[in-house]
Amino acid sequence: MYRDGRIYMGLDDSGNQVTMQLNMSNRHGLIAGASGTGKTITMKTMAESFSDAGVPVFLCDVKGDVSGLATPGTASESMEKRIDKFGIRDSFTYRSYPVCFWDIYQEKGHPVRVTISDMGPELLSRILGLTAVQEGVLNIVFRIADDRGLLLIDLKDLRSVLTYVSEHRADYVTTYGSIAAQSIGAIVRALIPLENQGGDLFFGEPALDILDWVRTDNSGKGIVNILDCVKLVQNPTLYASFLLWMMAELFERLPEAGDLEKPKLVFFFDEAHMLFSDAPKVLVQKIEQVVKLIRSKGVGIYFVTQSPGDIPDSVLAQLSNRVQHALRAYTPAEQKAVKVAAQSFRANPAFKTEDVIMQLGVGYALTSFLDEEGVPGIAQQTAIICPQSLMGPVDSVERLKRIASDGMEKYDDSVDNVSAYEVLADQSALEAERAQLEKEKAEFQKQKEKAEAEAARKKEKEKEAAERKKERAAERRQAQIERSLISTGAQVLKRGLFKTLFK
Repeated sequence: MYRDGRIYMGLDDSGNQVTMQLNMSNRHGLIAGASGTGKTITMKTMAESFSDAGVPVFLCDVKGDVSGLATPGTASESMEKRIDKFGIRDSFTYRSYPVCFWDIYQEKGHPVRVTISDMGPELLSRILGLTAVQEGVLNIVFRIADDRGLLLIDLKDLRSVLTYVSEHRADYVTTYGSIAAQSIGAIVRALIPLENQGGDLFFGEPALDILDWVRTDNSGKGIVNILDCVKLVQNPTLYASFLLWMMAELFERLPEAGDLEKPKLVFFFDEAHMLFSDAPKVLVQKIEQVVKLIRSKGVGIYFVTQSPGDIPDSVLAQLSNRVQHALRAYTPAEQKAVKVAAQSFRANPAFKTEDVIMQLGVGYALTSFLDEEGVPGIAQQTAIICPQSLMGPVDSVERLKRIASDGMEKYDDSVDNVSAYEVLADQSALEAERAQLEKEKAEFQKQKEKAEAEAARKKEKEKEAAERKKERAAERRQAQIERSLISTGAQVLKRGLFKTLFK
């Protein structure tokens, strides 16, 4: 609940109000606790308060129940008791909030798409877990695509350019350096899990304009952008890809703002451990860098997870506003996690923080927020205030009504513009056609040469036959002459013989 520049979070164990300074809420924060201890309620309550303060919100709906922000809450005996307990009877009303539903899988909200070019080779390399050499090759691939005017929009574009570069890598060695076929193969293999998890839906057009999440409604309340993550969290590579791109995009797009009376935008990343689970060091460094610098853009980031130990120390150190729900310690590892959580709070002399963390009931938390001077407050055992919206999922009819009336229908239909895939497909078709023409030309030349050779052989044979015929005719004439001479000689001999006999 928002009141006079502060977010009313609840009551401490002395009955005093516990609040968070709105102008300090871009110093980021952490909501932690075991399953079922009230993290989601805390996240919803804070989202409602930011919206009331005119601050746009983005949050992940991992279990589907955060969507209840679109529906007024319902009265119950326990709710009425809590309303009286927190002393908000005069100001509390069951109400809905201005929400905008999004879904990467395009099932329960407007599609969320980005282009491969928007993601860029650096972020994509971090997400795919590429080595330094493979990242260098991916940078070359992006550079070649840029130099050739090949737009990288979706995964089929990237695959087409990778194939093209692989086939022509010898042509680019002197211009861009060595391009190993093994590195290209490794990049292609790394794309398969991302593609299987829904990357073909995530990468495309129209690409999301991140500033469409920085909106207020007609009454000045911040729009609560809810990303349906029920399916998305089952695909950690795509989930991490989206969250990392979103933080980087905000950092690049938003101008420096310095200290503001209220944030421009607040993000809640539920199941935050997925962003860091088995993450390479370079990816953690990138997240740490963005978290550090995005504060100056007026953006607050709140990580929601089970244990502070899920967040790397370098990132955890940037989270100044803390809400720690109960942790259970049944194993040595869990006991260590409790100690780590306790040490992250400024000690309260009235109790032992470590013991309180294990004894907190549902709806209670240890809290520590920055004061007006930016100094962390001491740990307070706090009963968290109740939300005004529905503590459960929105019904499908109300969801569809909100989707149809929120003004974001421009993202609903995908667009497949001419890009690298089409250009290279046309080029490949032209090359195939050219190759076919060359083949037909070569075949024609071969047939021509064969015909000419056949004609030459035939002519040679005819010449040889004519010469043989001429020789045979000459032989016949010679034979006739010889026969004639023989006949003449015989006649001469015969006449001479007769003359001799009759003398």
